[in-house]
Amino acid sequence: MNKEALVKVANFCAYQERTQQEVRKRLSELEVIGDEAEEMIVWLIENNYLNEERFARIFAGSKFRQKRWGRLKIRQELKMRGVSEYCLKAGMSEIDDEDYIQTLAEILEKKSKEIKESNPLKRKQKLVSYALSKGFESDLVFDLIGKVG
Repeated sequence: MNKEALVKVANFCAYQERTQQEVRKRLSELEVIGDEAEEMIVWLIENNYLNEERFARIFAGSKFRQKRWGRLKIRQELKMRGVSEYCLKAGMSEIDDEDYIQTLAEILEKKSKEIKESNPLKRKQKLVSYALSKGFESDLVFDLIGKVG
């Protein structure tokens, strides 16, 4: 095993949580491919440098709390990063249902104050569009929009 590449990729994982896909990409940049790359990934997992479930939990929780993303956007981003369905579910479990609805209500209320549109239908359309772009489910958005409007 290429010790220099292993040290570099271990530091890469120690700096922040990573997915296996990100590590494979980094290894290929270091010209480590095939069986040697897979051996290094196994070593990283066994030595707890690489843990996709931990990555998914931290990613989902922080994107929800800090960027106020909805579940759909978080799920899509995790899938794009090659996270397994099991880890994806673990990550999504970090989002509390009550907090989720409360956050959506706050987002809609704040956005409602910013919209200068006087036509009530256009206002609602803009609110719905905004909430959907943040990754919230349409049924929840429509439920809450009537209360915020």
